[in-house]
Amino acid sequence: MTGPLRFEISAKSTVCDARVGRVTVPHGSFDTPAFMPVGTRASVKGLLPQQVADTGSQILLNNAFHLMLRPGDELVRDLGGVHEFMRWDGPILTDSGGFQAWSLADTNKLDDDGITFRSFVDGRKLHLTPERSMEVQNNLGADIIMAFDDCPPSVASSDRLRQQRPELAAAHEKQVGQDHHARLVAAVDRTSRWLERCVAAHGRPDEQALFGIVQGGPNEALRIRSVEQIVGLDLPGYAIGGVAVGESSEAIARTVKMTSSMLPEDKPRYLMGVGYERDILTGVRSGVDMFDCVLPTRNGRNGGVFTRLGRIQIRNARFKKDLAPLEPGCDCVACAGGFSRAYLRHLFIAGEMLAPILMSMHNIRHFQRLMVDIRGAIEDDAWSSLARAWPVLEPPAGEPPVAASGPGDPGERSSIS
Repeated sequence: MTGPLRFEISAKSTVCDARVGRVTVPHGSFDTPAFMPVGTRASVKGLLPQQVADTGSQILLNNAFHLMLRPGDELVRDLGGVHEFMRWDGPILTDSGGFQAWSLADTNKLDDDGITFRSFVDGRKLHLTPERSMEVQNNLGADIIMAFDDCPPSVASSDRLRQQRPELAAAHEKQVGQDHHARLVAAVDRTSRWLERCVAAHGRPDEQALFGIVQGGPNEALRIRSVEQIVGLDLPGYAIGGVAVGESSEAIARTVKMTSSMLPEDKPRYLMGVGYERDILTGVRSGVDMFDCVLPTRNGRNGGVFTRLGRIQIRNARFKKDLAPLEPGCDCVACAGGFSRAYLRHLFIAGEMLAPILMSMHNIRHFQRLMVDIRGAIEDDAWSSLARAWPVLEPPAGEPPVAASGPGDPGERSSIS
Protein backbone atom coordinates (compact mmCIF):
# COMPACT_ATOMS: atom_id res chain seq x y z
CA MET A 1 0.00 0.00 0.00
CA THR A 2 1.44 3.36 -1.02
CA GLY A 3 0.44 6.13 1.35
CA PRO A 4 -1.72 5.75 4.46
CA LEU A 5 -4.95 4.75 2.66
CA ARG A 6 -6.04 2.70 -0.31
CA PHE A 7 -9.63 2.79 -1.63
CA GLU A 8 -10.87 0.19 -4.10
CA ILE A 9 -14.36 0.28 -5.64
CA SER A 10 -15.69 -3.17 -6.47
CA ALA A 11 -19.27 -2.49 -7.58
CA LYS A 12 -21.49 0.40 -8.64
CA SER A 13 -25.24 0.70 -8.89
CA THR A 14 -26.72 1.20 -12.34
CA VAL A 15 -29.64 3.29 -11.05
CA CYS A 16 -27.96 5.71 -8.59
CA ASP A 17 -24.52 6.81 -7.39
CA ALA A 18 -24.12 4.08 -4.76
CA ARG A 19 -20.93 2.02 -4.76
CA VAL A 20 -19.34 -0.84 -2.82
CA GLY A 21 -15.70 -0.61 -1.91
CA ARG A 22 -12.98 -1.39 0.56
CA VAL A 23 -10.69 0.98 2.45
CA THR A 24 -7.30 -0.28 3.63
CA VAL A 25 -5.31 1.62 6.28
CA PRO A 26 -2.36 0.66 8.50
CA HIS A 27 -4.54 -1.15 11.06
CA GLY A 28 -6.63 -3.16 8.60
CA SER A 29 -9.49 -2.81 6.16
CA PHE A 30 -13.20 -2.08 6.22
CA ASP A 31 -15.99 -2.56 3.70
CA THR A 32 -17.94 0.40 2.38
CA PRO A 33 -20.55 1.72 2.71
CA ALA A 34 -19.53 1.52 6.37
CA PHE A 35 -21.14 2.50 9.65
CA MET A 36 -18.75 3.50 12.44
CA PRO A 37 -19.88 3.10 16.07
CA VAL A 38 -18.77 6.01 18.22
CA GLY A 39 -16.29 5.42 21.03
CA THR A 40 -16.06 9.02 22.22
CA ARG A 41 -13.51 8.46 24.99
CA ALA A 42 -11.75 5.44 23.45
CA SER A 43 -14.63 3.21 24.54
CA VAL A 44 -17.94 2.23 22.99
CA LYS A 45 -19.89 2.67 26.21
CA GLY A 46 -20.40 -0.57 28.11
CA LEU A 47 -18.90 -2.88 25.49
CA LEU A 48 -15.62 -4.76 25.27
CA PRO A 49 -13.72 -4.30 21.99
CA GLN A 50 -14.40 -7.92 21.05
CA GLN A 51 -18.11 -7.42 21.65
CA VAL A 52 -18.06 -4.44 19.27
CA ALA A 53 -16.20 -6.53 16.69
CA ASP A 54 -18.80 -9.31 17.11
CA THR A 55 -21.49 -6.90 15.87
CA GLY A 56 -19.71 -6.75 12.50
CA SER A 57 -18.16 -3.34 13.15
CA GLN A 58 -14.86 -2.93 11.32
CA ILE A 59 -13.91 0.68 12.17
CA LEU A 60 -14.58 2.92 15.18
CA LEU A 61 -14.69 6.68 15.74
CA ASN A 62 -12.95 8.33 18.69
CA ASN A 63 -13.31 11.98 19.68
CA ALA A 64 -9.96 13.75 19.74
CA PHE A 65 -11.38 16.70 21.70
CA HIS A 66 -12.54 14.49 24.57
CA LEU A 67 -9.30 12.50 24.65
CA MET A 68 -7.27 15.72 24.60
CA LEU A 69 -9.09 16.79 27.77
CA ARG A 70 -8.95 13.41 29.47
CA PRO A 71 -6.65 11.51 29.83
CA GLY A 72 -4.58 13.75 27.51
CA ASP A 73 -3.23 13.02 24.06
CA GLU A 74 0.40 13.00 25.24
CA LEU A 75 -0.41 10.26 27.76
CA VAL A 76 -2.17 8.17 25.11
CA ARG A 77 0.88 8.61 22.87
CA ASP A 78 3.22 7.53 25.65
CA LEU A 79 1.10 4.45 26.30
CA GLY A 80 1.35 3.27 22.70
CA GLY A 81 -1.40 5.18 20.90
CA VAL A 82 -5.15 4.83 20.94
CA HIS A 83 -5.24 1.33 19.37
CA GLU A 84 -3.07 -0.12 22.12
CA PHE A 85 -4.70 2.05 24.77
CA MET A 86 -8.24 0.79 24.10
CA ARG A 87 -7.21 -2.68 22.86
CA TRP A 88 -8.87 -2.29 19.45
CA ASP A 89 -6.67 -3.58 16.65
CA GLY A 90 -8.83 -2.45 13.72
CA PRO A 91 -9.09 0.92 11.95
CA ILE A 92 -9.92 4.03 13.98
CA LEU A 93 -10.99 7.51 12.83
CA THR A 94 -10.69 10.56 15.07
CA ASP A 95 -12.82 13.69 14.83
CA SER A 96 -10.78 16.90 14.97
CA GLY A 97 -12.58 19.04 17.54
CA GLY A 98 -14.01 21.35 14.88
CA PHE A 99 -17.53 20.06 15.52
CA GLN A 100 -17.30 21.60 18.97
CA ALA A 101 -17.58 25.00 17.27
CA TRP A 102 -21.22 23.98 16.83
CA SER A 103 -21.90 21.79 19.84
CA LEU A 104 -20.29 24.07 22.43
CA ALA A 105 -21.07 27.42 20.82
CA ASP A 106 -22.59 28.70 24.06
CA THR A 107 -19.28 28.42 25.93
CA ASN A 108 -16.57 28.95 23.30
CA LYS A 109 -15.07 31.84 21.40
CA LEU A 110 -14.36 31.45 17.69
CA ASP A 111 -11.86 33.51 15.72
CA ASP A 112 -9.66 33.06 12.66
CA ASP A 113 -6.87 31.46 14.69
CA GLY A 114 -9.00 28.77 16.32
CA ILE A 115 -11.53 28.14 19.08
CA THR A 116 -11.13 28.99 22.76
CA PHE A 117 -12.99 26.55 25.01
CA ARG A 118 -13.63 26.22 28.69
CA SER A 119 -12.97 22.60 29.60
CA PHE A 120 -16.01 20.77 30.90
CA VAL A 121 -13.59 18.52 32.83
CA ASP A 122 -11.87 21.11 35.06
CA GLY A 123 -13.02 24.53 33.84
CA ARG A 124 -9.66 25.67 32.48
CA LYS A 125 -9.47 27.65 29.25
CA LEU A 126 -7.76 26.06 26.27
CA HIS A 127 -7.17 27.22 22.72
CA LEU A 128 -7.64 24.68 19.94
CA THR A 129 -6.08 25.57 16.59
CA PRO A 130 -5.53 23.59 13.39
CA GLU A 131 -1.94 22.97 14.49
CA ARG A 132 -2.97 21.75 17.95
CA SER A 133 -5.70 19.55 16.46
CA MET A 134 -3.12 17.88 14.22
CA GLU A 135 -0.76 17.45 17.16
CA VAL A 136 -3.50 15.81 19.22
CA GLN A 137 -4.50 13.45 16.44
CA ASN A 138 -0.88 12.63 15.59
CA ASN A 139 -0.37 11.73 19.25
CA LEU A 140 -3.49 9.56 19.36
CA GLY A 141 -2.38 7.68 16.24
CA ALA A 142 -5.72 6.97 14.51
CA ASP A 143 -5.62 5.67 10.93
CA ILE A 144 -7.90 8.43 9.58
CA ILE A 145 -7.81 11.93 11.04
CA MET A 146 -10.08 14.86 10.29
CA ALA A 147 -9.11 18.41 9.42
CA PHE A 148 -10.03 21.12 11.90
CA ASP A 149 -13.09 22.90 10.52
CA ASP A 150 -15.64 25.56 11.41
CA CYS A 151 -19.10 23.95 11.66
CA PRO A 152 -21.80 26.69 11.61
CA PRO A 153 -25.37 26.30 12.91
CA SER A 154 -28.41 25.51 10.81
CA VAL A 155 -30.95 28.18 9.90
CA ALA A 156 -33.12 27.35 12.90
CA SER A 157 -32.59 25.37 16.08
CA SER A 158 -34.65 22.22 16.48
CA ASP A 159 -37.33 21.92 19.14
CA ARG A 160 -35.30 19.15 20.78
CA LEU A 161 -32.20 21.34 21.02
CA ARG A 162 -34.19 24.28 22.42
CA GLN A 163 -35.68 22.01 25.08
CA GLN A 164 -32.52 20.17 26.13
CA ARG A 165 -29.82 22.82 25.62
CA PRO A 166 -31.53 26.24 25.51
CA GLU A 167 -28.25 28.14 25.99
CA LEU A 168 -26.72 26.42 22.97
CA ALA A 169 -29.84 27.04 20.88
CA ALA A 170 -29.71 30.72 21.87
CA ALA A 171 -26.04 30.92 20.83
CA HIS A 172 -26.86 29.40 17.46
CA GLU A 173 -29.82 31.70 16.92
CA LYS A 174 -27.63 34.71 17.76
CA GLN A 175 -25.24 33.69 14.96
CA VAL A 176 -28.12 33.19 12.53
CA GLY A 177 -29.75 36.45 13.55
CA GLN A 178 -26.61 38.41 12.79
CA ASP A 179 -26.60 37.10 9.18
CA HIS A 180 -26.72 33.40 8.52
CA HIS A 181 -25.42 33.67 4.96
CA ALA A 182 -22.44 35.69 6.16
CA ARG A 183 -21.82 33.06 8.86
CA LEU A 184 -21.81 30.30 6.21
CA VAL A 185 -19.41 32.25 4.00
CA ALA A 186 -17.07 32.81 6.92
CA ALA A 187 -17.18 29.10 7.82
CA VAL A 188 -16.40 28.03 4.25
CA ASP A 189 -13.38 30.28 3.91
CA ARG A 190 -12.13 29.70 7.45
CA THR A 191 -12.39 25.92 6.97
CA SER A 192 -10.30 26.22 3.81
CA ARG A 193 -7.61 28.29 5.52
CA TRP A 194 -7.56 25.93 8.46
CA LEU A 195 -7.19 22.93 6.14
CA GLU A 196 -4.05 24.46 4.63
CA ARG A 197 -2.67 24.86 8.14
CA CYS A 198 -3.63 21.26 9.00
CA VAL A 199 -1.78 19.94 5.96
CA ALA A 200 1.31 21.94 6.88
CA ALA A 201 1.19 20.79 10.52
CA HIS A 202 0.39 17.10 9.87
CA GLY A 203 3.38 15.25 11.33
CA ARG A 204 2.56 11.70 10.22
CA PRO A 205 1.26 11.92 6.62
CA ASP A 206 2.70 8.51 5.69
CA GLU A 207 0.84 6.79 8.54
CA GLN A 208 -2.41 8.74 9.00
CA ALA A 209 -4.86 9.70 6.24
CA LEU A 210 -6.05 13.31 6.57
CA PHE A 211 -9.60 14.01 5.32
CA GLY A 212 -10.75 17.51 4.39
CA ILE A 213 -14.25 18.68 5.29
CA VAL A 214 -16.69 20.53 3.00
CA GLN A 215 -18.93 23.18 4.56
CA GLY A 216 -21.50 25.58 3.06
CA GLY A 217 -24.80 24.73 4.74
CA PRO A 218 -27.71 24.19 2.33
CA ASN A 219 -26.42 26.82 -0.12
CA GLU A 220 -25.35 25.26 -3.44
CA ALA A 221 -23.06 28.12 -4.44
CA LEU A 222 -21.25 27.94 -1.11
CA ARG A 223 -20.96 24.17 -1.31
CA ILE A 224 -19.39 24.53 -4.76
CA ARG A 225 -17.02 27.15 -3.38
CA SER A 226 -16.07 24.91 -0.46
CA VAL A 227 -15.54 21.84 -2.65
CA GLU A 228 -13.26 23.80 -4.97
CA GLN A 229 -11.20 24.98 -2.01
CA ILE A 230 -11.03 21.64 -0.17
CA VAL A 231 -10.55 19.35 -3.17
CA GLY A 232 -7.90 21.74 -4.42
CA LEU A 233 -5.67 19.98 -1.89
CA ASP A 234 -5.07 16.36 -2.91
CA LEU A 235 -6.06 14.39 0.19
CA PRO A 236 -6.78 10.68 0.83
CA GLY A 237 -10.49 11.37 1.42
CA TYR A 238 -13.15 14.02 1.91
CA ALA A 239 -16.06 14.56 4.28
CA ILE A 240 -19.40 16.34 4.06
CA GLY A 241 -19.76 18.48 7.17
CA GLY A 242 -22.33 20.95 8.38
CA VAL A 243 -25.30 18.60 8.15
CA ALA A 244 -27.32 16.90 10.93
CA VAL A 245 -27.09 20.18 12.86
CA GLY A 246 -30.81 20.84 12.99
CA GLU A 247 -32.12 20.35 9.45
CA SER A 248 -34.93 18.07 8.33
CA SER A 249 -34.22 14.78 6.59
CA GLU A 250 -35.31 16.40 3.33
CA ALA A 251 -32.79 19.23 3.73
CA ILE A 252 -30.04 16.76 4.63
CA ALA A 253 -30.84 14.71 1.51
CA ARG A 254 -30.64 17.74 -0.79
CA THR A 255 -27.35 18.92 0.66
CA VAL A 256 -25.74 15.48 0.63
CA LYS A 257 -26.75 14.70 -2.94
CA MET A 258 -25.54 18.09 -4.12
CA THR A 259 -22.19 17.85 -2.34
CA SER A 260 -21.33 14.19 -2.89
CA SER A 261 -21.65 14.53 -6.66
CA MET A 262 -18.90 17.17 -6.63
CA LEU A 263 -16.34 15.10 -4.70
CA PRO A 264 -13.67 12.95 -6.41
CA GLU A 265 -15.04 9.56 -7.37
CA ASP A 266 -11.84 7.70 -6.51
CA LYS A 267 -11.66 8.93 -2.88
CA PRO A 268 -13.77 7.84 0.12
CA ARG A 269 -16.65 10.17 0.97
CA TYR A 270 -17.65 10.51 4.62
CA LEU A 271 -20.97 12.00 5.80
CA MET A 272 -20.31 13.17 9.33
CA GLY A 273 -22.73 12.56 12.20
CA VAL A 274 -25.65 11.16 10.19
CA GLY A 275 -27.11 7.94 11.53
CA TYR A 276 -30.83 7.35 10.98
CA GLU A 277 -31.50 4.46 8.62
CA ARG A 278 -33.34 6.55 6.01
CA ASP A 279 -30.63 9.22 6.05
CA ILE A 280 -27.92 6.59 5.65
CA LEU A 281 -29.69 5.09 2.64
CA THR A 282 -30.10 8.54 1.09
CA GLY A 283 -26.38 9.15 1.58
CA VAL A 284 -25.45 5.80 0.09
CA ARG A 285 -27.57 6.41 -2.99
CA SER A 286 -25.80 9.76 -3.36
CA GLY A 287 -22.39 8.07 -3.37
CA VAL A 288 -21.35 8.35 0.30
CA ASP A 289 -19.09 5.62 1.70
CA MET A 290 -18.77 6.26 5.45
CA PHE A 291 -21.18 7.16 8.28
CA ASP A 292 -21.07 7.54 12.07
CA CYS A 293 -23.51 8.28 14.86
CA VAL A 294 -24.08 7.75 18.58
CA LEU A 295 -27.70 6.70 18.00
CA PRO A 296 -27.30 2.92 18.46
CA THR A 297 -25.58 3.08 21.83
CA ARG A 298 -27.29 6.20 23.19
CA ASN A 299 -30.70 4.70 22.45
CA GLY A 300 -29.58 1.32 23.77
CA ARG A 301 -28.61 2.82 27.10
CA ASN A 302 -32.06 4.39 27.37
CA GLY A 303 -34.20 1.42 26.33
CA GLY A 304 -34.60 2.36 22.67
CA VAL A 305 -34.56 -0.60 20.28
CA PHE A 306 -33.95 -0.25 16.55
CA THR A 307 -35.76 -2.81 14.41
CA ARG A 308 -36.50 -3.23 10.71
CA LEU A 309 -40.05 -2.04 11.41
CA GLY A 310 -39.02 1.01 13.42
CA ARG A 311 -37.99 1.95 16.92
CA ILE A 312 -39.62 0.59 20.09
CA GLN A 313 -39.12 1.52 23.75
CA ILE A 314 -38.50 -1.65 25.75
CA ARG A 315 -39.52 -0.08 29.07
CA ASN A 316 -43.13 0.24 27.91
CA ALA A 317 -45.58 -1.83 29.95
CA ARG A 318 -46.81 -3.71 26.88
CA PHE A 319 -43.57 -5.74 26.89
CA LYS A 320 -43.98 -6.95 30.50
CA LYS A 321 -45.01 -10.47 29.44
CA ASP A 322 -43.59 -10.48 25.90
CA LEU A 323 -41.44 -13.57 25.40
CA ALA A 324 -40.37 -12.64 21.86
CA PRO A 325 -36.81 -11.49 21.19
CA LEU A 326 -36.12 -7.84 20.52
CA GLU A 327 -36.43 -8.63 16.81
CA PRO A 328 -37.32 -12.05 15.40
CA GLY A 329 -34.63 -13.22 13.00
CA CYS A 330 -31.90 -10.95 14.38
CA ASP A 331 -28.59 -12.74 14.98
CA CYS A 332 -27.24 -10.40 17.68
CA VAL A 333 -26.20 -11.83 21.04
CA ALA A 334 -29.40 -10.58 22.71
CA CYS A 335 -31.83 -12.03 20.17
CA ALA A 336 -29.93 -15.19 19.24
CA GLY A 337 -29.17 -15.76 22.91
CA GLY A 338 -32.86 -16.09 23.70
CA PHE A 339 -33.25 -13.02 25.89
CA SER A 340 -36.89 -11.97 25.76
CA ARG A 341 -38.38 -8.51 25.63
CA ALA A 342 -39.94 -9.21 29.03
CA TYR A 343 -36.55 -10.05 30.51
CA LEU A 344 -34.84 -7.00 29.03
CA ARG A 345 -37.65 -4.78 30.26
CA HIS A 346 -37.19 -6.28 33.72
CA LEU A 347 -33.45 -5.53 33.60
CA PHE A 348 -34.12 -1.88 32.75
CA ILE A 349 -36.77 -1.46 35.43
CA ALA A 350 -34.44 -3.11 37.96
CA GLY A 351 -31.48 -0.96 36.91
CA GLU A 352 -29.33 -3.92 35.93
CA MET A 353 -26.16 -3.20 33.91
CA LEU A 354 -26.81 -6.07 31.51
CA ALA A 355 -29.76 -4.25 29.93
CA PRO A 356 -27.89 -1.40 28.20
CA ILE A 357 -25.08 -3.79 27.25
CA LEU A 358 -27.38 -6.18 25.41
CA MET A 359 -29.44 -3.37 23.92
CA SER A 360 -26.36 -1.54 22.64
CA MET A 361 -25.05 -4.71 21.05
CA HIS A 362 -28.41 -5.30 19.37
CA ASN A 363 -28.62 -1.75 18.06
CA ILE A 364 -25.09 -1.71 16.65
CA ARG A 365 -25.72 -5.09 15.04
CA HIS A 366 -28.95 -3.67 13.56
CA PHE A 367 -26.98 -0.98 11.74
CA GLN A 368 -24.28 -3.39 10.62
CA ARG A 369 -26.92 -5.78 9.23
CA LEU A 370 -28.41 -2.81 7.38
CA MET A 371 -25.01 -1.99 5.86
CA VAL A 372 -24.53 -5.61 4.75
CA ASP A 373 -27.91 -5.57 3.03
CA ILE A 374 -27.22 -2.17 1.47
CA ARG A 375 -23.95 -3.44 0.04
CA GLY A 376 -25.83 -6.43 -1.35
CA ALA A 377 -28.49 -4.18 -2.88
CA ILE A 378 -25.79 -2.18 -4.64
CA GLU A 379 -24.06 -5.25 -6.00
CA ASP A 380 -27.33 -6.78 -7.24
CA ASP A 381 -29.24 -3.54 -7.97
CA ALA A 382 -31.87 -5.01 -5.66
CA TRP A 383 -33.31 -1.82 -4.20
CA SER A 384 -36.90 -3.04 -4.13
CA SER A 385 -35.82 -6.12 -2.18
CA LEU A 386 -34.00 -3.90 0.30
CA ALA A 387 -37.12 -1.78 0.82
CA ARG A 388 -39.23 -4.89 1.43
CA ALA A 389 -36.73 -6.28 3.93
CA TRP A 390 -36.34 -2.95 5.75
CA PRO A 391 -39.74 -1.20 6.11
CA VAL A 392 -38.08 1.37 8.41
CA LEU A 393 -36.47 2.88 5.32
CA GLU A 394 -39.89 4.18 4.24
CA PRO A 395 -41.07 6.97 6.58
CA PRO A 396 -44.74 6.99 7.58
CA ALA A 397 -46.63 9.88 5.99
CA GLY A 398 -46.16 13.05 8.00
CA GLU A 399 -44.08 11.40 10.73
CA PRO A 400 -40.67 12.88 11.65
CA PRO A 401 -37.55 10.76 12.25
CA VAL A 402 -37.10 9.19 15.68
CA ALA A 403 -35.01 11.39 17.97
CA ALA A 404 -32.09 10.10 19.99
CA SER A 405 -32.74 9.59 23.69
CA GLY A 406 -30.92 12.01 25.96
CA PRO A 407 -28.73 15.01 25.27
CA GLY A 408 -25.49 13.02 25.34
CA ASP A 409 -22.05 14.18 26.37
CA PRO A 410 -20.86 17.77 25.90
CA GLY A 411 -19.57 18.12 22.38
CA GLU A 412 -20.54 14.58 21.37
CA ARG A 413 -21.44 14.25 17.71
CA SER A 414 -24.97 13.07 16.96
CA SER A 415 -27.92 13.62 14.68
CA ILE A 416 -30.19 16.37 16.02
CA SER A 417 -33.69 16.45 14.60
